[in-house]
Amino acid sequence: AGTVHASLPALSDVGGSIGAVVSGSFLWAIGAVNLLVLLDIARLARGLRRGKFDEAALDARLLDRGLMNRSFVGRLFRLVRRSWHLYPLGLLFGLGLDTAGEVALLALSAGSATGQVPVLGALALPLLFAAGMSLMDTADGVFVAKAYGWAFSSPVRKLYYNLAVTGLSVAVALGIGTVELLQAAADRLGFGWAWLDALDLQVLGFAIVGLFALTWLVAAVVWRTRRIEQRWGAALARRAEV
Repeated sequence: AGTVHASLPALSDVGGSIGAVVSGSFLWAIGAVNLLVLLDIARLARGLRRGKFDEAALDARLLDRGLMNRSFVGRLFRLVRRSWHLYPLGLLFGLGLDTAGEVALLALSAGSATGQVPVLGALALPLLFAAGMSLMDTADGVFVAKAYGWAFSSPVRKLYYNLAVTGLSVAVALGIGTVELLQAAADRLGFGWAWLDALDLQVLGFAIVGLFALTWLVAAVVWRTRRIEQRWGAALARRAEV
């Protein structure tokens, strides 16, 4: 770490900018693809309110979400036939995540550079990071399992659920991608805004968690107060009778 810092001072600066541009561009691409899917889901929702609904078309459109899902990941998902098949798939995804590796590398680099951090101390950070990720992912998995059980019990719920989820994913992808691209441009071009310089991505991460909770709360309130299931379901039933 000391050698890199002394000999290649521009490496961190240039690498950080490249990483931000790649990450922001990828998020924008995902947001754009999912935005097209969202528009199609909204069109299906308008048809459902008139009593016309093509569930097969919804299923086909949902499979188009995400660039990775449309290419490599979608093929992997089609290989999953039993519950234990999820473990090697999850292991493969874990190998592609660099966040835990980055924390471990930074801790070990700090220890080797200063010589004052013991091995167990250096390993504490990645272990705590893994524990926190496991807790959040487990909670997320339980929530998604419950939500899917609710959503796929009727066509109306399925459409409404995917409308909310896809809209949220578009907002998050485009929002975070825009922030990263603006920060990279400000860093390389030498301009800056006070709000952009003061923006902390860690704080933004907590804001995204809050946005998820707020989205589900608003969606639940709209679902109940607007009586979505009764109104859309009645229109679908009248169409079926005709």
